[in-house]
Amino acid sequence: MNKRNEPHDSYSEDDDISGRKSDHIRINLEEDVFTGLKSGLERYAFDHNALPDLNLSDIDLSQDLFGKRIDFPLLISSMTGGTDKARQINQILAEAAQSNRITMGVGSQRAALEDPSLEYSFKIRSIARDALLFANLGAVQLNYGYSVGHCQRAVEMIEADALILHLNALQEALQPEGQTQFKGLLNRIETICRQISVPVIAKEVGWGISERTARQLSEAGVAAIDVAGAGGTSWAKVEKYRARDKNQSAIADAFGNWGIPTAESIQQVRRGAPDTIIFASGGLNDGIDIAKSIALGASLGGIAGKFLRAAEISGEEVMNLCTQMKKEIQIVMFAVGVQNLPELKKSPLVKVGNR
Repeated sequence: MNKRNEPHDSYSEDDDISGRKSDHIRINLEEDVFTGLKSGLERYAFDHNALPDLNLSDIDLSQDLFGKRIDFPLLISSMTGGTDKARQINQILAEAAQSNRITMGVGSQRAALEDPSLEYSFKIRSIARDALLFANLGAVQLNYGYSVGHCQRAVEMIEADALILHLNALQEALQPEGQTQFKGLLNRIETICRQISVPVIAKEVGWGISERTARQLSEAGVAAIDVAGAGGTSWAKVEKYRARDKNQSAIADAFGNWGIPTAESIQQVRRGAPDTIIFASGGLNDGIDIAKSIALGASLGGIAGKFLRAAEISGEEVMNLCTQMKKEIQIVMFAVGVQNLPELKKSPLVKVGNR
């Protein structure tokens, strides 16, 4: 694996969106882009139940979400699109989402809205026929001319069940080509929530959602919030490797440990928006982390980087990863003594340091 400390020398001022997406895939696969922060989930543990009053085969991991039944609470988080390699990755992930009846999000569809010839890289509904699919656009695009019509086109492009509007203010600030006009964006998000035909999900990209922001988003009408907290991939470090010079690289690197850890963000969102569905992502490593996230208040646990690297190997590797995580969640619930996800949500966690 290449561990360069210098900016990537192929960056140019006029990189197009598709080129940027290719950079993102390459950097995530080749470089050390993990934040120095931990997700916070490692600080929590379940009380072990040595005598669970149920059979392992009794465990039910399914739930209804946005009008669909999903078999277990895994979200293959939004990653990519807009290139031929992205199409291959999305198709592999879509096959796993369909086989396991789980949830999947695609990467930002802005590239395909601006260049319809790239739509093919996102169109996975024919593969993931029954999966819960999320379309995806950068929320800031609403301040750069995007309307409910653009959002609806993104949804229709992949026949999505919901639309993610991702919030990436820090990433935009670190990109030389970044779009940083965020003033007044909340009102535009509210307009989309009122007018679009599907539920809207507000999602960070790796720095977490605070209690105050969660309250604002809930009042604006979002149906769910994906905390995408600190603890996994740092998009500041990704931008470090895309920087055109050492100064930009150093600025991005300075924010490598920025953000609200995922476990803390889940709890802040639960306080700020108690009636809003929560998705947890950001540094989740396995089914145990997903189970902890649910106990903290989430409905799904999202994982991206592990699936990107698995898809780079093979579809079988992705399927094995899904099977592993499903089994881990099931065993957690058996070892805690709960039969279904509503019971898991009520399971207390303890601080490991206090045991």
